[in-house]
Amino acid sequence: MTKTIRLTMAQALTRFMSHQMTVIDGEKLPIFGGVWAIFGHGNVAGIGEALYQVREELPTFRAHNEQGMAHAAIAFAKASFRRRFMAATSSIGPGATNMVTAAALAHVNRLPVLFLPGDVFANRAPDPVLQQVESFGDGTVSANDAFRPVSRYFDRITRPEQIIPALARAMQVLTDPAECGPVTLSLCQDVQAEAFDYPESFFAERVWMPRRPQPDAGELDAAVAVLKASKKPVIIAGGGVLYSEAAAALKAFAERHGIPVMETNAGKSSLPHDHPLNMGSVGVTGSSASNLLAEQADVVLAVGSRLQDFTTGSWALFKADGVKIVGLNAQLFDAGKHRALPLVADAKAGLEALEARLSEWKSPDAWVATAKSAKTEWLKAAKAVTDPTNALPSDAQVIGAVHRARGSKATLVCASGGLPGELHKLWPAGAPGSYHMEYGYSTMGYEIAGGLGVKLAKPEHDVIVMLGDGSYMMMNSEIATSVMLGRKLTIVVLDNRGFGCINRLQMATGGANFNNLLKDARHEVLPEIDFAAHAASMGAWTKKVGSVGELETALNEAAGIERTTVLVIDTDPLISTDAGGHWWDVAVPEVSVRPSVNKARKDYDEKRKMQRVVN
Repeated sequence: MTKTIRLTMAQALTRFMSHQMTVIDGEKLPIFGGVWAIFGHGNVAGIGEALYQVREELPTFRAHNEQGMAHAAIAFAKASFRRRFMAATSSIGPGATNMVTAAALAHVNRLPVLFLPGDVFANRAPDPVLQQVESFGDGTVSANDAFRPVSRYFDRITRPEQIIPALARAMQVLTDPAECGPVTLSLCQDVQAEAFDYPESFFAERVWMPRRPQPDAGELDAAVAVLKASKKPVIIAGGGVLYSEAAAALKAFAERHGIPVMETNAGKSSLPHDHPLNMGSVGVTGSSASNLLAEQADVVLAVGSRLQDFTTGSWALFKADGVKIVGLNAQLFDAGKHRALPLVADAKAGLEALEARLSEWKSPDAWVATAKSAKTEWLKAAKAVTDPTNALPSDAQVIGAVHRARGSKATLVCASGGLPGELHKLWPAGAPGSYHMEYGYSTMGYEIAGGLGVKLAKPEHDVIVMLGDGSYMMMNSEIATSVMLGRKLTIVVLDNRGFGCINRLQMATGGANFNNLLKDARHEVLPEIDFAAHAASMGAWTKKVGSVGELETALNEAAGIERTTVLVIDTDPLISTDAGGHWWDVAVPEVSVRPSVNKARKDYDEKRKMQRVVN
């Protein structure tokens, strides 16, 4: 006879979660790093009580904003190379929908997170319950249906026993290299509290290990043939290299076969910045070295990259006649983009299989020499823009100061605005995972909460968060959470008094300076925001600095402070690094009364002719 234990659905859920494990570097660890929770009437009595009962095995963290806590959970998974992840629970209504943006972020970036929003009453007795969204034409709809398009797996739990198959499917998705992404289990609030006789076997400990799919023999043959025939091959290293823990395999492969490597924002730090075959960033925010080689390449081996428009220069970067793309990716959807030859496999397994088949083949010495010469020139250009001057500093000069003070051993966190482009080009990343950029969804407000998630995953690391004043204003509340949890972050706020990055894009597309910088927005009085005082009010140690030199001094001082530190510096909103870079497809109006827009449209039409056409 099957042994059972009577629990509420929420108790069964949390007990199950606390018994899911993984093994990392020989150590068995809980696969769930914890649960972020902001309680309301839709989850406090059900899952709130259940979390209390397992609070030692499955820690609960309290945040100040539901989107922020979900960002922290996602950053934890990214910093853990998807080997561990977290959950986030909210009440019904705005608490739930606040997390939808984070779900989209995780979906785009292929990152695991378990969303557990409260939902309506399954029995419908109190309808409409507080915060319920009513559909006039569909009685089954709730606000949580907004999670459907941004979840890899979605389920609504309307009976307590449904949590058994739902959790089985959830774990499959959260741990699968191809399907990986957000899972939403929408928890009807009455069902959270309903009991069921669950089989004890449901709570047996299970160890989840990463799956490493091997390449198909036919696809491997085709990839090997294309590479052996190449004269100017390049590798694009995407986030999949890091998630597969394939950095060492990539390094060995590139060295043995003499193939230059260029990195996406997600893949940066796959190779150390100072490796001679690391050409740096690629694409719209690419180094001159990477983009020079990409334009000439006859074969592009894209490893673990989804080849988004910033990486491919809106598919205008690869200019060589007959250029071929080999897509090494665990997900067929990504492996076959733009008629690439797919090599569907784990990144590490795929590189090792290619390595074995390519044997002693190497690219021509002249190609490697071209790469090394291009990198030398790029490093000179990068140093020129990061060295300090007496003028109002640029983002690049602030980046230089942060690196001089803290070095490549620090883990750098950023997400949006102009900084991702500058950091992608200019930050000298060290060990794998030391560069943490959320640029798949480019979510303003991710940075501070994301930094907290990184610190939870890597508590011994020096975590530096860089963000602009626009992102700070969108979400800063998790400064208080970092202080409360004793997880120190070093936060550098670059104040250019508005949305400087989009202002520059507006100018580049012929637009007038309008509604981006504060001075160009409708106003009676320009705000004078004291970011240092604001952050200090949340418990951080803060300082406003007046120059790049003062910033370096303050960063050294902040290193000795035990709690979160926030340093603020004014920057120039109009300066960005001219060296490197590539055209980006941003549609310009075909008709305008403004000559500058008409000129921009003419230039735009010319640039579009470069785009790769797939037949």
